[in-house]
Amino acid sequence: MTDKLKQDMGLPDSTQDLSSEMEVDAFRKIFPLRFFERHLSESLRPDGRPLGKARDTIVNLGLVSSADGSALAKIGSTTMLAAIRMEVMTPSTDAPDEGCIAIEFHMPPICSPTVRPGRPADAAPDIYCLDADGALFDAALLSAVAAFSNLQIPVVALNDNGRIVTITGEEGQDNASITKKEAVNKEKRKLTLTNIPFSLTCLLHKNYVLADPTAEEESIMDTLLTVVLDSSDQIVSFSKPGGSIANSSAIKSCIELTKKRGKELKQILGEMDID
Repeated sequence: MTDKLKQDMGLPDSTQDLSSEMEVDAFRKIFPLRFFERHLSESLRPDGRPLGKARDTIVNLGLVSSADGSALAKIGSTTMLAAIRMEVMTPSTDAPDEGCIAIEFHMPPICSPTVRPGRPADAAPDIYCLDADGALFDAALLSAVAAFSNLQIPVVALNDNGRIVTITGEEGQDNASITKKEAVNKEKRKLTLTNIPFSLTCLLHKNYVLADPTAEEESIMDTLLTVVLDSSDQIVSFSKPGGSIANSSAIKSCIELTKKRGKELKQILGEMDID
């Protein structure tokens, strides 16, 4: 924190031998909005980030050995773990060559007291929130995209009852019931991702646009806007759950920040050989 900010808040500057750190923390708790607005006036946030900068992002693949694909995404302290489990299904008559996907989002009490379960599925990414520190959707989407990039479609074959079963290759599997007919797929296959979505949540306050807000920022300034773009920078979805009315200038700023964020995430995923 600069000496000017401390002076604006009525706090001692760094040349005075006082417990300024404790006084700043007290001011932050008692007057949180005023504390943040003092920083915003200098185009700076309490964690040192410029207004339009997202937090450091880390992606790790294949952490869940029991899943067909998994990934952990960490944006700042916000942490999501996605695990995908494939199941054989009978397709509908309207789409005989298509499967289905459903997502379950888990927020255990250790992450947040709010739990929002989904439904079981045939290709079901389970997304577990391990740490909720703002911009949850962005981290959840990133973990799901990375998990799908890590997905390996298992080997399957027909059994004697005419049903498709998964071949695990594990000891003790009953292969006697599996027919000698040609396997449906002879080896595990990776999923080809042709158009990857990326998102960025922005916080709008007065004339300020803050990219990738923390939980503390979200609790103080309540106008959130999440933009999802595809690999071609086309808008996939646009969400604004409540808050004040967003003007066109703020919306355009959010879209431009999302484009920039998409390039950053593409680079992160590209380094992991994710198309």
